[in-house]
Amino acid sequence: MADITILNLNMLYVRYFDVIERECHLPLGPLYVAAALEREGLTVDFRDYQLHEADELFSQAEILKALEDPAPLIGFSCMANLLPFTLLAMREVKNIYPDRTLVLGGVGAAEVEQAILERFPWVDVIVRGEAERSAPLLVSALKANGDLAKVPGISYRVDGEVVHNPRPPRITDLDGLPPPAYHHIDLSRYSGFGTITSRGCPYPCTFCSVAPIWDLQPVHRSPRAIVEEIKVLQELGGAELILFQDEFFVSGRAQVLSFCEELKRAGVKILWKAFGRINLTDPEMMQVMADNGCVEIRFGIESGSDRILKKVKKGFRTDEVVKVVSQAVQIFRRVDAFYVWGFPFETMEDFHQSIFQMISFRMLGARILPSMLCLLPQTEIYKKEIDPKALQFAPDLMPEYMVTGHEVSSFSRVDVLPEHEPFFAFIQEHPDIFPGFFHMDLENNVRPKLRVLQEFGFYPASEQELASMESCGAHSPHLNESQRGLATRAV
Repeated sequence: MADITILNLNMLYVRYFDVIERECHLPLGPLYVAAALEREGLTVDFRDYQLHEADELFSQAEILKALEDPAPLIGFSCMANLLPFTLLAMREVKNIYPDRTLVLGGVGAAEVEQAILERFPWVDVIVRGEAERSAPLLVSALKANGDLAKVPGISYRVDGEVVHNPRPPRITDLDGLPPPAYHHIDLSRYSGFGTITSRGCPYPCTFCSVAPIWDLQPVHRSPRAIVEEIKVLQELGGAELILFQDEFFVSGRAQVLSFCEELKRAGVKILWKAFGRINLTDPEMMQVMADNGCVEIRFGIESGSDRILKKVKKGFRTDEVVKVVSQAVQIFRRVDAFYVWGFPFETMEDFHQSIFQMISFRMLGARILPSMLCLLPQTEIYKKEIDPKALQFAPDLMPEYMVTGHEVSSFSRVDVLPEHEPFFAFIQEHPDIFPGFFHMDLENNVRPKLRVLQEFGFYPASEQELASMESCGAHSPHLNESQRGLATRAV
């Protein structure tokens, strides 16, 4: 028997009427942890729930099938959108396997570890932060019935009281980590290939749920290590396109140019997508990226209002946005422009400035990707701007990043299936643990703005418009048809 069973519950699963959009993405985080465990001589039983076949994936019975005969220690990895499902699944697993130790990992539990351990006795341990250091020590300690006080970065109970061990120092040498444990998976079963070039971002955007997890401190992989991993994905999986998943790929001119030079030196031919940053991007750098295989750049713009950009600490102005996006559409096959809407302090005048900018960029050929504000507990905006008592739940609305797969998406609303109503009742019982599913001021803030977005075609208003949308949006590693031809250029 293995020392630990790792179950990946991070997945992209969306229901549209009678159609299911399902993409299996590489579970990089859990695979990095599996590799770190194996480097210390521990044995890993890796299971990816993305690949589980069932008519109804979101049922406790299917989780139990996927976890048949697990190791003494079971690790669950999830993001915030599937945290409720994961917690309920862990309860069922504990009922069937009461002697197993259940560990919750991934970013889903960030900042709510205390509440989870206080309310859900079936969760034994929560791993916080980078698990490559904590996980091997945790597994070894549990195998030897050792003292968990010596394991950094974990939360657990001692005599009924929740204890949070200090986190270990950040991993600063990403090249020193063992590569993801690809030998545990069949790469041919995945929809696309992704990798990371860095961990962390120094920009304190108040709505961002990613940068706070890394303490606003970026750490980079070397260009050589990134290119070597691309070569592995080409050799093992036939990768033709790579999605750089981290949001700080464009961390500086020298870093980007060094990566492009390494691609050229190694003779690696690959298409790729990456996030950019308005204030760190210039035409020469973008052209070098495009010349070396970049077919898509994504910009987190968030607002067309300078007042809002300043308030959310974005770090650039609207005039810079207009300049860079106008340049980018002349260079890349695809330019994505992300916007956040629904800030509680965003006036309708601020919002209309965003709408005007979004329309202008759409006319230039950029893809516009608006997202409803997601109030996750680790964000500054949630901690400083939100009154938890004022949170409102709307069963017909769901922030894009919190879609779980339990609901049916139809145009700009969602409908809850009767068999999944208990799932959403569980969410409503614990708004402080699951605030990302809630809203601020539905009638005066969220719904009026949604109507404007629908009016201008940024959310589908019919089944025909929905069918014309590219599946899975911005985070898909696929190469869509528009990216196979020439760059989109202004007319």
